[in-house]
Amino acid sequence: MADLRVTYVQPALPKYRAPVFRELAARPGVDFTLFYGQAKGITNVPPDGFRGESRPMRQYGSETNDLRWHHAQVACAGDPSIDVLCLSGGPRYLSLPLALRRARRRGLPTILWGHGYSKAETRLRRLVRNQYFGMATALLFYDEATRLRAIDDGFRPEQVYAAPNAIDQSPIEAARRAWLDEPQRLADFRRRHGLEGKRQLVYISRMAPANRLDLLVEAVASLAGRWPTLTVAIIGNGDAERRRLERLASERGVGDRLRFLGAIYDEQQLAPWCLTSDLFVYPANIGLSLLHAFGYGLPVITSDKREAQNPEIIALEDGRNGLLYQDGSPDALAAAIDRLLADDTLRGRLAAAAKQTVEQGYNVPAMVDGMMAAIEYCAHQRR
Repeated sequence: MADLRVTYVQPALPKYRAPVFRELAARPGVDFTLFYGQAKGITNVPPDGFRGESRPMRQYGSETNDLRWHHAQVACAGDPSIDVLCLSGGPRYLSLPLALRRARRRGLPTILWGHGYSKAETRLRRLVRNQYFGMATALLFYDEATRLRAIDDGFRPEQVYAAPNAIDQSPIEAARRAWLDEPQRLADFRRRHGLEGKRQLVYISRMAPANRLDLLVEAVASLAGRWPTLTVAIIGNGDAERRRLERLASERGVGDRLRFLGAIYDEQQLAPWCLTSDLFVYPANIGLSLLHAFGYGLPVITSDKREAQNPEIIALEDGRNGLLYQDGSPDALAAAIDRLLADDTLRGRLAAAAKQTVEQGYNVPAMVDGMMAAIEYCAHQRR
């Protein structure tokens, strides 16, 4: 039997997504092709281990609130050489209705893949989104909660799938092992950066107002007396936000406790900062950084306003692999940090569960399993 010809059309090819497509292309019986655009604010990487080709995409509006026309969606919907077509799903794609109607006319099964919700959800947005969803053969989301919500909205269970969003943990594990296998090297790193005897929090992501690092500064200021050696390593770009945070830290008297390290992309360079930290703190709007932290066995503290977080928040179980604090409250954030710093047993238990979470469920093979389930359903519909 010939391989199933599966084509994905995506707005970009970021580094973290390439291992997913590589895994999908390696699955038996799949002939995989990717067409990708150039989304604002995202750096594309070359296809590696799979067939991929860049196709122009127009964007209208800002980086975070835009409308898109991706002609590749429409072109692929009319391509007779494709057996299953997966498109990015959502009302921002002006090209999507035309592509879905074209695919339906010629009997090409389609998958709509995406978040499936908005952080600023309204009844009207949900209705419009469901109109798009109703034109597809199958729906594919990043988490089980969104899958169940779609079923509640009237979509058939057999056409709705979840592929838990994941990052490739192998570079993280390789870097982690390389440093842990050389304890003297890690001790030298501590000494070189003045971390001996210190308690350290770490944050890794772009610095943006939505991530509420100001709450972390306030929390550190309130904990300064109780934890005189407490420091914070902030890893990520964002010059304007950095200046704002530096002013706030100076006003609160904790300017010397924050270490701004800029962006670090090399996992071998990131690893020692994670391995010398006690906790990963991301006050709000957390996404894939959650799974990055879990890969190092770091418990995560973030906001309890789950609906305002990204889909990866579903991997955090309060009290099992991390803690949730009352959204917007620096006092509640400080209390959560204090609780874990003071309780080595609890922190160790959460750390072990964090590592177990990505090993057992939130990894690239598990994500591709979910994608394959949707693809196989579509293939059956075509037959």
